[in-house]
Amino acid sequence: MEWVRYRRLADRPVEAMHAHFEQHRYHMHSHDSYSFGLTDHGAQTFGCRGSRRTSAAGMVMAFNPDEPHDGRAENDLGFTYRIIHIDPSLVSEVLSDQAGRPAGLPLFTEPVLYDPVLAGALNRMYNSLVPEATALARDEALAETVAAMVRRAAMSAPAAVTQPMPNVQRARDLLDEEYLAPLSADDLATAAGCSRFALYRAFKTTYGMTPSDYQRQLRLRSARRLLRAGVAPAEAAVQSGFADQAHLTRWFRRYYGVTPGTYQRA
Repeated sequence: MEWVRYRRLADRPVEAMHAHFEQHRYHMHSHDSYSFGLTDHGAQTFGCRGSRRTSAAGMVMAFNPDEPHDGRAENDLGFTYRIIHIDPSLVSEVLSDQAGRPAGLPLFTEPVLYDPVLAGALNRMYNSLVPEATALARDEALAETVAAMVRRAAMSAPAAVTQPMPNVQRARDLLDEEYLAPLSADDLATAAGCSRFALYRAFKTTYGMTPSDYQRQLRLRSARRLLRAGVAPAEAAVQSGFADQAHLTRWFRRYYGVTPGTYQRA
């Protein structure tokens, strides 16, 4: 039987989920945060950076901000895992405080790690997110986790990462600015100065998802902001460009593993 528990801090940009999935499949998506998954039982397989990866019990999944990935159970027994989302601004704040000066953000070169130190720090951080935990305990757990991140991650982008071609960037900029508009493939191709087919292929190669997936993700992120602000799911759906609440719920769960109502009540 599948189940989900979601937690969100009211005063810090940190969210966490504990879940068991057997049939659920994540659609290709990314987060605007660092996302760390701790696999407790079973195994999860996912696509990331052009290949399939597997995270078994004891392993850590480490996704950089805006890194596309999907996910599903490796077999019929499913998997149980915890995932923590930490906003980059909070990581930068902690690093700068530790260094006594402005600090750059770390990047992970591998999306699956066997790292008992990082796993232990993430476990303690997850346990500090309960309501009865003190603010001091949460701050200490966050600092410990960031320190473990820096120890394992690189402080600059991997050499294999390339900057997007300018024409593809223009198409993405248009989607960022007008994600609620009924944009067509012709609109994006005109912005990019190329054919629709060339734009589709280059966009997917550069960003790991299709333009329509990227637009949907922007709308889902808009819905998340509205839900956090207390807007009812039905109204959040309309304001974020979805046909209705059922439409929002279907895609919200495919991207985030929870329903809008569960997310809002966290």
